[in-house]
Amino acid sequence: MILPIGDVPNPSTKPIVNWALIALNVVVFLAVTLPLSTTQPDLNDPVLLDYLGTLRSQGQWPVQMISAYDLVVFEHGFRPAEFSITGIFSAMFLHAGWMHLLGNMLFLWIYGDNVEHRLGHACYLIAYLGAGVAATLFFALFVPNSQIPMIGASGAISGVLGFYFLWFPRNRIKVLLLFFPLLVTTLLIPARVVLGVYLVIDNVLPFLTTSAEGGGVAYGAHIGGFLTGLGVAAMVDRLPSLLHLKGAAPHIRRKRANLVDTVTDIVRSIDRGDLAHAAVRYRDLSTHSQRTQLATHHILEIGNYLLDNSAPEQALSVFRRMITERPGDANLDSAYLGAGRAMLNKTRCETAAWHYLTAAIDLTERPEIAEEALHYIKKIERDRPVA
Repeated sequence: MILPIGDVPNPSTKPIVNWALIALNVVVFLAVTLPLSTTQPDLNDPVLLDYLGTLRSQGQWPVQMISAYDLVVFEHGFRPAEFSITGIFSAMFLHAGWMHLLGNMLFLWIYGDNVEHRLGHACYLIAYLGAGVAATLFFALFVPNSQIPMIGASGAISGVLGFYFLWFPRNRIKVLLLFFPLLVTTLLIPARVVLGVYLVIDNVLPFLTTSAEGGGVAYGAHIGGFLTGLGVAAMVDRLPSLLHLKGAAPHIRRKRANLVDTVTDIVRSIDRGDLAHAAVRYRDLSTHSQRTQLATHHILEIGNYLLDNSAPEQALSVFRRMITERPGDANLDSAYLGAGRAMLNKTRCETAAWHYLTAAIDLTERPEIAEEALHYIKKIERDRPVA
């Protein structure tokens, strides 16, 4: 058995929303699922007749004794053929059994705290519920006429995993290897390896090789939730800087903008010390081929100028783009250092800053870069310990 049991590093803040979600799921299980699973249904309950009628219309019949909880699942789980907004939300807090509940809550406990720290309490709750809704709708696309109720928090939790995958690539997951009695040990595995296996091996492949309803597992909901988390995380990263640039950029006369090509204008602006104009023109470079015409040191000058002039979102966008587009560049350590410093100027981003700064240390062969990155890491650990 291979089971994730923890992650490092962790933020210092208390993930109160994550704890509350776990508590609510457990309370619902103890107060509703457990007692009703061993209770016979009321024979006069109209839901029972509806339940039996639905099964009969699909050529099915219960193979075991019906419990009162079966009727709760039928009424409050999400059935694509009987679309219900309330059913989408109530289904997120119903589970089929102990193993279903414990597996979901373990994943939420491991991954949720970092994501809540990054988003903040209120936004994390909205993101969690939103991912759950998106996961359910994605699942329903493939089985629009299904009367089989879908229940469980795994769609919403998969959204949390999508956020984690994008935002915490250098985190490590503590995995328990249990092949008793031959092997019992733990390993620290990069987060993206663990989550990549979860997405592709545990969900995409079964989704492609089984029926859409997954033989009892809603693989489509897992995939839909994960993709939602990835997409929203990317928007959270990109949108603020784009909006800020759009609103804050000074007006450039069209005649001047067209006088020379953008790259030449940027270089000339940097040479004469007009970094404000260079930063504005840099956002006009819309293609990779245009951006690669700029020397690395020019990009770093623009990023550092933005960082030193209270524009961390814009600086972060510059440094990230360089990291993505120039993976083998000799000055990549400076880009990671700049991204880490930019992250430190954003709220609840200490863990992400730590990742960038440790990457700068890993990459650099220059003692001054390593020393500066280490200075900021020590500041993070002193002010807000992340481990």
